[in-house]
Amino acid sequence: MTFGYLMVDAIENSPILEVRNLRKSYGELAVLKDVSFSAPAGSVVSFIGSSGSGKSTLLRCCNLLEIPQGGDIVFKGEAVSWTDKTDHRQLSDKNQIIKFRTNLSMVFQSFNLWAHLSILDNVIEAPVTVLGKDRQRMREAAYTLLDKVGIADKANAWPAQLSGGQQQRAAIARALAMEPDALLFDEPTSALDPELEQEVVKVIKDLASEGRTMLLVTHDMQLARDLSDQVLFLHQGIVEEEGAPDILFEKPKSTRLKQFLSAAANSLEMHLNVN
Repeated sequence: MTFGYLMVDAIENSPILEVRNLRKSYGELAVLKDVSFSAPAGSVVSFIGSSGSGKSTLLRCCNLLEIPQGGDIVFKGEAVSWTDKTDHRQLSDKNQIIKFRTNLSMVFQSFNLWAHLSILDNVIEAPVTVLGKDRQRMREAAYTLLDKVGIADKANAWPAQLSGGQQQRAAIARALAMEPDALLFDEPTSALDPELEQEVVKVIKDLASEGRTMLLVTHDMQLARDLSDQVLFLHQGIVEEEGAPDILFEKPKSTRLKQFLSAAANSLEMHLNVN
């Protein structure tokens, strides 16, 4: 009996998401090379690095939008089931795919709103069709979520009628409608100009202050510094350096990270001078 209690306790105290020795290649190009990290409940884990370092691919693997050739992805103690152990493995459990994708809700750089649906219908479509939620109840919940992200007055508008910042906030409301265990943000502000970017940053910061578990791929070093409990610097598919933001940003160890942070600071300074 004691063993059973220990098993339950271990599951309850396990990270929301754990990635172990993940490998991903496109042909001969190795994009992720034995990447590992864990995201405890209520934590914000950020991924920084140059374009092509593997950040977005890593996030898409976590959500099972990409299939890694090796390594494990574990959600709340449950590892992904694979067909075999070869580099050509596939996902073996369709129900598990739905479970992972609904509980690890993705917010994309390009918004990905359905152009033929109103903002309100964009928010409720997946909960109704995938989770079987009652449409009327979801409409009521959607208004609350749109109010939460500051665009309740845009509920009946079409995506094309909204600014980029408003569309991204609608995408965040859509992700929240799935009631996920974690939110995965893939460069959520990189397609926005600075003014609209701050609208989205405020929403993300508000969500972090609620204690939500979040994975964040970002080019915004200040955002990563302000929000993160843990920051991973990826370079050519490996975790070059990781740590708490105050240490990683203030006392970088690797030459590559020092170069990256210096280039990011210079880019920001040039941008501020232009504006």
